[in-house]
Amino acid sequence: MSSLPATPRGISRGLTLLLAAACGVAVADLYYAQPLLSTIAVDLGVGSGSAGLVVTLSQIGYAAGLALLVPVGDMLERRRLVPAVLALTAVGLAGSAAAPTIGVLVALAVVVGVGSVAAQILVPLAASLAGDDERGRVVGTVMSGLLLGILLARTGAGLVAGASSWRVVYVVAAVLVVVLAGVLWRALPEDPPRPRPSYPALLRSTVSLWRAEPLLRRRSLLGGLGFAAFSVFWTTMAFLLAGPPYHYSDTVIGLFGLVGAAGALCANAAGRLADRGREAPATVGFAAAIAVSFLPIWVGRHSLVALIVGIAVLDVGVQGLQVTNQSVIYRLAPEARSRINSAYMVCYFVGGAIGSAVASALYGASGWVAVCLLGAAVGVVAVVVSLAAGIRRRLPVASGST
Repeated sequence: MSSLPATPRGISRGLTLLLAAACGVAVADLYYAQPLLSTIAVDLGVGSGSAGLVVTLSQIGYAAGLALLVPVGDMLERRRLVPAVLALTAVGLAGSAAAPTIGVLVALAVVVGVGSVAAQILVPLAASLAGDDERGRVVGTVMSGLLLGILLARTGAGLVAGASSWRVVYVVAAVLVVVLAGVLWRALPEDPPRPRPSYPALLRSTVSLWRAEPLLRRRSLLGGLGFAAFSVFWTTMAFLLAGPPYHYSDTVIGLFGLVGAAGALCANAAGRLADRGREAPATVGFAAAIAVSFLPIWVGRHSLVALIVGIAVLDVGVQGLQVTNQSVIYRLAPEARSRINSAYMVCYFVGGAIGSAVASALYGASGWVAVCLLGAAVGVVAVVVSLAAGIRRRLPVASGST
């Protein structure tokens, strides 16, 4: 396969679609376990809280990779960096397939999480190759691929596990990642010459960017809140659907990932709104969708239709907010987009890890109603933050804010 270069006016359609597919395959590794947690818990003889640590620790590993690996995309050639990171992921996935205990599986979840940040090296690459007038659309397309990867990961994991076992899911994932690494090594364009500061200086500059940019801090908070709400639901969903009144198998539970397709479909629309300068009202609307979604999700403990509606609304809110946030922050410093993405995504996945951990413990102690109250509360906080940002934007002293 030959390289797919960007056109003089921006990024080519072919390269955009390749990056979208690559992000989907890379990020899917974080989500294969979610519909399988009930089965993993039974197979390894642990409770829901211990099984939920597989998701929590993978997200913590992902946050570590975001902090320590993603900034390197501003320094090293991404054509070599991305396949190397994917190779690390393949090792973690292969080991997970043979994990004898929950402790080993949780430890390897950290490795898988660290390696899965390849997707977040590719997103700022797409933003850098895009022209100014198409950046929101390109980011939206690439994020659509990433989001479809998340959705299909759950569905695919459920189907494969239903036909074989949860261990085979990890074997298949390892093979896919190895193939992806080879394709990207051949197809990614070479990076132009860039400054190469020392690694410690690179990490310090990432922290400095986060401290210096109030817009980045605000969008990081919103992203963390959105993903916390997302994780509150998806980490505990398998336990709800495996128990009464549903008693669904892994295969059926995995199919619920397809309900979130609405979130992937709205990613392009969110990017276009950002291109048109409509990010402020879009942010409030997406945050409100997150908060409202937990009402039908709560009713969904006894109503399948309500649960499906709630999942769709939640995914639209979370993914729309994510694309809006990234479209905005990539305007800040073109030469430092990997570091900006690192700072933002660390906050994003720290929020997700906290949401997963609290929701797992809360479900075991107080059940589905408590989980829904937690998710709704997180959504309400996101609405308050986005409204406060809009008010601040209209004040003369904060005329540069979003």
